[in-house]
Amino acid sequence: MAERVYIHEYIDIIGHQRARYMHHMTANWGPIGRAERQQLCFGVWGVVGSTGQWPQVINLWEYESWDVLAANFEFEVNAPGLQDPSLVEWWATAADLRSGGVDRILLAPDWSPSVTELCESTAPRVGYVHEHLRCTPGSATEVLDAVGDSLVAMMAGAGLSLIGAFRRALSLDEEIILIWSFPEWSIWADFERTADDRVTGIGAWPYSNASIVGRERVLMADAPLSPLRTGRQPQISDRRPLSDV
Repeated sequence: MAERVYIHEYIDIIGHQRARYMHHMTANWGPIGRAERQQLCFGVWGVVGSTGQWPQVINLWEYESWDVLAANFEFEVNAPGLQDPSLVEWWATAADLRSGGVDRILLAPDWSPSVTELCESTAPRVGYVHEHLRCTPGSATEVLDAVGDSLVAMMAGAGLSLIGAFRRALSLDEEIILIWSFPEWSIWADFERTADDRVTGIGAWPYSNASIVGRERVLMADAPLSPLRTGRQPQISDRRPLSDV
């Protein structure tokens, strides 16, 4: 089975605009991207500020294949200014809500669930753990295999469910993004209580793999219209003026 392709975005928000930005991405862009570009909104999350950079949003978009992503890029840049003319107004509004960001193209193995599969699940999700692993060049694919072979089951034993496992494309095979969900905050607290134990348990996992040279873990919460919260893709009917958000 071919790997699904994703765009992962760290977005820096201006001032108190995070709620408006998340609505602008889900309700005002999500339905357009799905209709015109076969782009599915996988998730839009606010980073819990005490665990990382703030105010920040993380977006994740799903594409069925490289061909779909290539068609998306062709659609985007086939115009003066490298910008879809139909989105000029949308971009102008977004520019007032964010100051910049960093995007990555990611690839998911077939054992990593799609957004459609996740939306069909009734498992409760009150929060998310987002992990960014840095590996020695050339080793990320092997490390990701180890995630599927052992870490997913270990995390499940601690009460955390896999949302997505990805390796970065267009790189030296040296970065991995992992996203886990938890159903109660007390379960997350129990996880963190032992997560950095380098001798036993889950905490030993990254340190026992010599290919992992860096690990950053932040918490996230769903945007109101994020598919993993609503169980569906955002709809045109979800739109409302940003002044009301």
